[in-house]
Amino acid sequence: MLDPLLTSSYEYTLPEELIATHPIHPRDHARLLVYNRSDKTITHARFDALESFLPENCGIIFNDTKVIKARLYGKKESGGAIELLINRPHDAYAINVYIKGRVKTGTILLFDDTLHAKVIQLHDDGSREVNFYHHENLIRFEELLPILEKIGHIPLPPYLGREDDSEDEREYQSVFAHHEGAVAAPTASLHFTDELFDAVCSSHPHAFVTLHVGSGTFKPVEAEVITDHPMHSEYFHISTDAQNLIRSDLPLLCIGTTSTRTVEYHVRAKETQGEANLFLHPNNPPLRINHLLTNFHLPQSTLLMLVASFVGLEETHRIYREAIDQNYRFFSYGDAMLIL
Repeated sequence: MLDPLLTSSYEYTLPEELIATHPIHPRDHARLLVYNRSDKTITHARFDALESFLPENCGIIFNDTKVIKARLYGKKESGGAIELLINRPHDAYAINVYIKGRVKTGTILLFDDTLHAKVIQLHDDGSREVNFYHHENLIRFEELLPILEKIGHIPLPPYLGREDDSEDEREYQSVFAHHEGAVAAPTASLHFTDELFDAVCSSHPHAFVTLHVGSGTFKPVEAEVITDHPMHSEYFHISTDAQNLIRSDLPLLCIGTTSTRTVEYHVRAKETQGEANLFLHPNNPPLRINHLLTNFHLPQSTLLMLVASFVGLEETHRIYREAIDQNYRFFSYGDAMLIL
């Protein structure tokens, strides 16, 4: 019997060839595994059949965050090459980042003729705090965004093992992305075409939340006991329409783990914007969300533990074994699972 509080209980073996390194075309031709909790049945379908599986009286919550070009390549003023990944703004001017390459407080990082950064703080978790300067002027995070759009790179997950290309600029973004700030895509959203999104929204009450996904979403749980894991926090905002839908009596489907964590944090904290750091797992299951659409996640990740909070640890392993046996594609560009 697996212990749902032990990190080791969330390990599984995935053949490397099942890691989806590129998106599928068209988006909604990804496969869809449908798991029904009432009778524990598994149905195999294609994502463009999603509507036929959705409960008629179900409200839907989407995350409308937009991925920014958060990866920058440059060099230290002293000459060494560096790679910088923006994680999140700490405030208007101090930006939390990860840097490949040794730096210290005061190190100047050069990206092009007009943009440079100065390291202002080193953190124990390996992240760094920097200020960005454009034409020698200190700039705010919102002023940095259009510059990133020109010289930055799509921050593909490290397990894809490749550089981003022009295809990723289109495909690593949902069709309803709106508010800039994420450094990782809410990947369950990537399967929607404009047509499927419009069709689902025309037949179901729906609303948007915003959770700017941070790089902490890829951080594996290193503690032996999952409740000892320091859960990362991310900026969120709950729209008025989403607040009303959450307060309604309708059963709710969340598109992705990010919208799930946002809604569940709101239900517990009663806050409509700020920092969310909720960790859902079998001992802390969802209180409001009834159904979940999600991708297949990394072993020993908080996202896999979130799935187990819906279906239990044993059933999570059974579903994942079935997905592996059926050659589903895993992770960010992979196939989807609908939990009913």
